Amino acid sequence: MGITDSQTRADISSKTRKEVPPLYKVILHNDDYTTMEFVVEILMTVFGKPLEKATQTMLNIHNKGKAVCGIYSREIAETKVETVHHLAAGRGFPLKSTMEKE
Repeated sequence: MGITDSQTRADISSKTRKEVPPLYKVILHNDDYTTMEFVVEILMTVFGKPLEKATQTMLNIHNKGKAVCGIYSREIAETKVETVHHLAAGRGFPLKSTMEKE
């Protein structure tokens, strides 16, 4: 008895699903020093959010202590975290960004 096309497709499909790399949430954390304007600027330039969405996300960070700013592959998430830290340090802000597996 041979393997049917549907069995082959199911095997390939299950293998493909298992091989998808994990995604990572990039999170910005509230602090008492970084200005709201700078956080909005970061959300627009680093995360590509339009002004209204950036403002809404900034308020979530301010009110809840942190917020997810995007979900990316590991390499992109690492780069976004590094970029936030670099830009914040350049402006004298202690803005913290982290990533965690989705």
